[in-house]
Amino acid sequence: MTDTDSGPLAALDLARFAPLSMPSRLLLGPGPSPVHPRVSQALAAPTVGHLDPAFLALMDELQCLLRALFRTRNELTFAVSGTGSAGMEACLVNALEPGDRVVIGENGVFGGRMAEIASRLGCDVVRVSVPFGQALDPAAIGAALAAGKTKLLAVVHAETSTGVLQSIPELTRLAREAGALSLVDCVTSLGGVPVEIDEWGVDLAYSGTQKCLSCPPGLAPVTFSPRAVAALRARRSKVSSWYLDATMLLQYWGSERVYHHTAPINMLYALREAALLLCEEGLPRAHARHHLHHRALSAGLQALGLELPVAEALRIPQLNVVRIPHSARPEAELDGEVRGALLREHGIEVGGGLGPMKGRVWRIGLMGHGARRESVERVLGALEHVLQGAGAHITPGRALPAAQAIWQSEER
Repeated sequence: MTDTDSGPLAALDLARFAPLSMPSRLLLGPGPSPVHPRVSQALAAPTVGHLDPAFLALMDELQCLLRALFRTRNELTFAVSGTGSAGMEACLVNALEPGDRVVIGENGVFGGRMAEIASRLGCDVVRVSVPFGQALDPAAIGAALAAGKTKLLAVVHAETSTGVLQSIPELTRLAREAGALSLVDCVTSLGGVPVEIDEWGVDLAYSGTQKCLSCPPGLAPVTFSPRAVAALRARRSKVSSWYLDATMLLQYWGSERVYHHTAPINMLYALREAALLLCEEGLPRAHARHHLHHRALSAGLQALGLELPVAEALRIPQLNVVRIPHSARPEAELDGEVRGALLREHGIEVGGGLGPMKGRVWRIGLMGHGARRESVERVLGALEHVLQGAGAHITPGRALPAAQAIWQSEER
């Protein structure tokens, strides 16, 4: 290009492009979550080559840390270059071939997404569905597995769209008894609640960096059991995705270090630091922290007069679903007004509902670095202020005292 260029560059008014400056937000939606300062610092470290000895050593460290987070000894544990949905697709395309029968538990948007991917792979997809907000019934899963030779059972551990935490051990036992592999979506659960890959007998699992790991979105930790690796090696056909083919990726993440694609170097720095932070804190402490602040937030929301539609025993501590309160306007109208005001006036992001819950609920995330007392206090105060201004039917003045009572009871 030259100064006399008459193409698109000539029409570009560079004066209107200031140096990048993004607003500071308190991210309390379903993801991304607040990024820890050490993770941001790691992102800014000098970029090296994807086969540089220093980077290869970092890959080894990262795999050790991810095994610790997944609570597994699985050799094939690494980070897919892509978001959590890429991790979902990576597990499915490697485990399944056309014609395979797969049973998928669908109690929210992301169970449905797994079914869609499996359908595109030409599989015989059996959906075991329940209404949004409910957990899967092991008896129904068992019946579906028993109805035909099944290659894979796939379920979501923490369904982000509904706020429901699914018990996993009985489902993976049923899969093993039926001779099927098991796949578990741990995108929202990893780091926030116990995830026990080896103890539960999970064969494939994936997560995402942007939830309880407090890392920017862009990577998907995955783990494959020896049973899953054996099934991968016994495939009758090539994996349908070249980019997500674990038979090639394991050569890069394994001892051979065979080039496959240029890894997102700095994002892997960030994930390594995020995983290290979580291991330094200790998983039991991290889980207890998420649960404590969930209890405080729940108490405050209910003191405001808001309803938590998910049964208490099924709630995901790090993803709190709140029913939009009554007002003189339709729920969907109040939904947009309140979330917009929280962002504009208070710098706080919360999420709206998905699927049949759209316009009916808010989703408030307390994930990773966002699971702190300050987050709960800020969102309760801001929500009370905005709801009063919107004319919603609430009980003001009680939210913060209710949350503080939970923290004080923990300190005693």
